[in-house]
Amino acid sequence: MRHHILLPTDFSDNSWSAILYALKLYANEPCTFYFLHTWSFKNPTSRTYITSSFIDLNKEEAKKDLVELKDKAKAESINPDHKFKTVYSTEPLLNTIKNTIKEFKINLVIMGTKGATGAKEFIFGSNTVNIINKIRLCPILIIPDAYDFVKPTQIAFPTDFNRFYGDELQPLLELTKLHNSKIQVVHVNVKDNLTQKQSYNLAMLKAYLEDHPSSINWKPSFGTKEQAIIDFIDEFDINILTMINYKHSFIESFLNEPVIQKIGFHTIIPFLVIPEFK
Repeated sequence: MRHHILLPTDFSDNSWSAILYALKLYANEPCTFYFLHTWSFKNPTSRTYITSSFIDLNKEEAKKDLVELKDKAKAESINPDHKFKTVYSTEPLLNTIKNTIKEFKINLVIMGTKGATGAKEFIFGSNTVNIINKIRLCPILIIPDAYDFVKPTQIAFPTDFNRFYGDELQPLLELTKLHNSKIQVVHVNVKDNLTQKQSYNLAMLKAYLEDHPSSINWKPSFGTKEQAIIDFIDEFDINILTMINYKHSFIESFLNEPVIQKIGFHTIIPFLVIPEFK
């Protein structure tokens, strides 16, 4: 199976870190990597004050930078079955990502923590937060700045057991196949406190993961859920954190600005966000 991976870039060191991670994560897989760069006006009225020659110059420079980036990635890749394409657009970033996912049947978006503009308003850049919230067509893997690739032997999946995910877990299972990873399911609470619904969902999850290396872990909460997950990452040497982004989920809560300024675990290891199935 050929993987189609979208790599939004602003040509920064942050986005290059994400590209390097993607190349190493899929080093032994047939892949087509799409380097995406957008250039558009944040305020449409500002276009009035910018000449068409300036716009054309920026367009040509961006296209040239994309070609150079593609060549640089080719030189880093060790797999002859890696293919590279470039996508340039003057449409808004979110629209372009959605259209590119649909057009090229993208399986996964991989990007840096600062998004595609290197924005520094949050620990996650504003573009990254928007993409997590608005792009529900495929999973998104977010790579910390300057993160050195580590073979993902341990992948954490926090859950409250309040719902059964089923095929929503398929991207996680596909990820484990790349490097024979083990799924470490973690529930922040004690086992004896499960409701009947939670117990049922736990049994269903165990059955779903039966043929995959996995274990169920219970993490008593002596503080916040955020801190419990941070501790779990350290304790089990977790290499990738995975969450499913559904309404009222934990991930939705920590993407709010007051929380995102307090949580730091998403800058420690790569973070896979899987969209909810509708």
